[in-house]
Amino acid sequence: MTAVAACTGLFTIPGVATADDHKVDSIHFLIPGGAGGGWDGTARGTGEALKKSGLVETVSFQNLSGGGGGKAIAHLIETAKQQQGTLMVNSTPIVVRSLMGVFPQSFRDLTPVAATIADYAALVVRNDSKYTHWDQIVEDFRSNPRKVKVAGGSSRGSLDHLVPAAAIKEEGLDPRALRYIAYDAGGKAMAGLLSGEADILSTGLGEALEMSKAGQVRILAITAPERVKDAPDVPTLKEMGNNTVFANWRGFFGAPGLSSEKAEQYAKVLSDMYNTEAWETVRSRNGWVNVYKPTTEFTQFLEQQEAQVGSLMRELGFLK
Repeated sequence: MTAVAACTGLFTIPGVATADDHKVDSIHFLIPGGAGGGWDGTARGTGEALKKSGLVETVSFQNLSGGGGGKAIAHLIETAKQQQGTLMVNSTPIVVRSLMGVFPQSFRDLTPVAATIADYAALVVRNDSKYTHWDQIVEDFRSNPRKVKVAGGSSRGSLDHLVPAAAIKEEGLDPRALRYIAYDAGGKAMAGLLSGEADILSTGLGEALEMSKAGQVRILAITAPERVKDAPDVPTLKEMGNNTVFANWRGFFGAPGLSSEKAEQYAKVLSDMYNTEAWETVRSRNGWVNVYKPTTEFTQFLEQQEAQVGSLMRELGFLK
């Protein structure tokens, strides 16, 4: 397995769209995880760009963590009639956790509005870490898998777990032996790394980039096919001899019953956002890749990813 299949068919950038006078008055962003995680950063960064560019007059945010994201999904469904002005941020985990039975709902119970970005996975170490190359991790894992402790901001079997597991499997080693420490959100996982509870942090590039630029951590490798312009000094796993390539989409869902007209309106304003200076500031700061899959196309992509990720998870032993 040379790549995490979740990224197949992901990279499309929208055509130039001109912002028009059909502004959205307000958007309430529902965030299924805690502060400091990828969902939090995506929702707040998107809201920041929409407001600063004048595309949306008022934005608000609500963090509702719990149940691997299931608490926020259930809330959106149960209060759907009152949530017509709400967009919930999510990403590949809505597919992964549904497959695992972490929560009973799936993307089919919501209204897919648009996928908007992709974020490469990153393997992060402390500045004083002995690890300076992926091969050193492989060597330690081969001698004793218990030596290598990997932190992630979500549960076992999640993307933070799947990515290093896939990389270990690519080396011909047993991914099920990986010692993974689960935290509730990326901020807590980063704290676990800095405190020495873990040796490596598995996270998104966007979550690690600012701390890396500030000199607080070192990004050992990313899962891009080649180096990215927003982090030119960060090597890829591929150039270190490991062919694991992965990008995690992030996007937005409306409540069930959201009208197609309203969903299209939200999708349009998100498309217009790409062509603003405010968005480019947010995007480059986080090292995100622009993607755009609106409404029906987004739903079709989710169905395809569900089949691909399910196959990968069975191969890695996370699903029977």
